[in-house]
Amino acid sequence: MFGKILISVFTLMHIYVFWRAASVPLVERGVSRKCLIGAGVALWAIFFFGRVVGHGGTGVMAWTLELLGMNWMAVLFLTFVPLLGIDLVTAFGFLMPRLAPSLRGWALVAGGVLSLIALFQGLRPPVVQRYEASLSGLPGEMDGTVVVALSDLHLGSLLGERWLVDRVAQVQAQRPDLVVLLGDILEGHGQPQDNLLLTLRRLSAPLGVWAVPGNHELHGRRDTSMSLIENAGFQVLRNRWAEVRPGLVLAGVEDLTARRRTGQGGDPISQALAGRPPGATVLLSHTPWQAERVAKAGVGLMLCGHTHGGQIWPLDYLIRLAYPLLEGRYEVDGTTVIVCRGTGTWGPRMRLWRPSEILRVTLSGKEKRDMTR
Repeated sequence: MFGKILISVFTLMHIYVFWRAASVPLVERGVSRKCLIGAGVALWAIFFFGRVVGHGGTGVMAWTLELLGMNWMAVLFLTFVPLLGIDLVTAFGFLMPRLAPSLRGWALVAGGVLSLIALFQGLRPPVVQRYEASLSGLPGEMDGTVVVALSDLHLGSLLGERWLVDRVAQVQAQRPDLVVLLGDILEGHGQPQDNLLLTLRRLSAPLGVWAVPGNHELHGRRDTSMSLIENAGFQVLRNRWAEVRPGLVLAGVEDLTARRRTGQGGDPISQALAGRPPGATVLLSHTPWQAERVAKAGVGLMLCGHTHGGQIWPLDYLIRLAYPLLEGRYEVDGTTVIVCRGTGTWGPRMRLWRPSEILRVTLSGKEKRDMTR
């Protein structure tokens, strides 16, 4: 269903952008109508086959189709936004009728510039975002414990072994005591290559590497994806808790959006926290929902992902409607909630004003201070 909606929306944007581009004086004079329509059809086909064939396939051809198709989707969106802005300002040409076509030309230029910036930012390595979180009940000997968190790696589609090797090196350079993976570890379409899982195994920490499922782990392969993660030597928290050290509890829930979408009953948060021993609690949840309930349950720190921080502006304004806790640090009724923008990217290898990140959270029993940089 998501794929059908995506293709439908993209098709409508495609028609709109090429329709408005045809009215730009430079395009009107220099490009024949047949060439413009042909270019539009060819680019639409690249996106369609990239989504339908490339997304679930393997090999160089599938990778190329998906890379071109997904990046073109982002370029089209970033062109659509300024074009629509000009049309709204000029009432679709009824106001300033002589100037409006030229303004649409500048909108095309703005879309191209934004796309180049987004491509550059999307290909840059993630930044390490630093925080300190104060947890009530944290034993004194665990003061200074370093938790490194990654979310939304989306391995196996456009992000492969070479990219993952560099991310593992980034994580290990932080000398973590604990590493957590906040879901969407694998892209979830097709079997991941063995070398990806072997590389992922290089992640290590004295208190272990822990993971929770994201929505992509539950795309029709409920057991397969997380079984692969468990076979890689990681400990998966499916609506349960574990005491990593006396006085420090790590709990995790399955993706809340997937549970709602599939109509599953139950209360994963209560299930994950029930019967835990006294001390400090860190909750891992792919989706940044129900933070108030988590705070009522006495959780000191909640780590989440899923939103990508919007990934490409101005999508963040739309995504914030469903996910008010979009990115960064929040204080909710005494609980610290940190939402990761994503270590990888979904779809296009592009980001605009929302760089990828790895979280480095230092646990403390002292006064909270934000160490974001």
